[in-house]
Amino acid sequence: MKLTATREDLLSPLQSVIGVVERRQTMPVLANVLLSAREDRLSITGTDLEVELMATSSVSVGAGGDITVPGRKLLDIFKALPEKTSVTVSTEGDRVSIKAGRSRFTLSTLPAAEFPVVDEINAQQTLSVSQGEFRRLIDKTHFSMAQQDVRYYLNGMLLETEGKSLRAVATDGHRLALCETELANRAKSAQQVIVPRKGVLELQRVLGTEGNLELAVGTNHVRAQVGHVRFTSKLIDGRFPEYGRVIPANPTKMIQADREVLRSALQRTAILSNEKYRGIRLVLKSDVLTLQAHNPEQEEAEDQIEVSYNGDELEVGFNVNYLLDALSAIDTEKVEIGLTDANSSCLIRAPGGTAARYVVMPMRL
Repeated sequence: MKLTATREDLLSPLQSVIGVVERRQTMPVLANVLLSAREDRLSITGTDLEVELMATSSVSVGAGGDITVPGRKLLDIFKALPEKTSVTVSTEGDRVSIKAGRSRFTLSTLPAAEFPVVDEINAQQTLSVSQGEFRRLIDKTHFSMAQQDVRYYLNGMLLETEGKSLRAVATDGHRLALCETELANRAKSAQQVIVPRKGVLELQRVLGTEGNLELAVGTNHVRAQVGHVRFTSKLIDGRFPEYGRVIPANPTKMIQADREVLRSALQRTAILSNEKYRGIRLVLKSDVLTLQAHNPEQEEAEDQIEVSYNGDELEVGFNVNYLLDALSAIDTEKVEIGLTDANSSCLIRAPGGTAARYVVMPMRL
């Protein structure tokens, strides 16, 4: 294999895929990236066996071939070279030589045959959705995914197609985030798949805001082409909870508040909440919301804000971080909070909006 390209044409695709390449791996080849040179195209592939990223770039290929080289070292070399430098990459026996100006580097390699790649994903259906909309789905829900939960199916995001709707749902068992968008065409079938946490975060990183995205959904994998980057992720084999049952259908007590005023008051009160449990008490009276927090050091915080509310008095406790995350994901000036009683979850959304909804379970304080 031999190819010549500018530093930028090599650095850009490598930076796109390096997120899935771990330094310490059980399999040495997973610390490497796969370089494939064919007909003036170079593709660079990285994988952690769960998520695979492949990026392509135009280069001048002298001799085609495939080889794997240490990903992080290659990235550090390209980063350290001066801008616009012409770089030549060639294989010499079981080594790769990189020449740029007066600099020369020799890296160890492993055979391309050892590198695990996902060829076919047996797509059940392919969805066309705008990149901006798909990014919005992820941005507005990803923070509710669980981290290393024993209920492995919660450590990811549910993507669900139904008619012309594409829905993203994430929950860690204490809170839930749901966002949906309309597809240009009806989905071929109603389908539910769970994309693992790492896949969701990598996809969020490579997604832009312009153009469309082709999302191919298989039985075990999901694949998307985003510009020059091809994203493939395994799916979590599990059954996602019936999330519809935890979304309050008709909360009896509705509060409308200025989102930024409420967010600031929560942040101030949270300073003196219990660092471990992050509990905060909401006391509702006619048009006034009082926020209270205290901690094991007997310190207390209290804040009051004006809201639009004309129901009965109510006291309820929540994890303040969950409330703040939901408020940060809403982008309207006002926010609507629906409550039923002290033992029921609250529903947070933009006034009158149903596209994005957030559910937070109460805490006993």
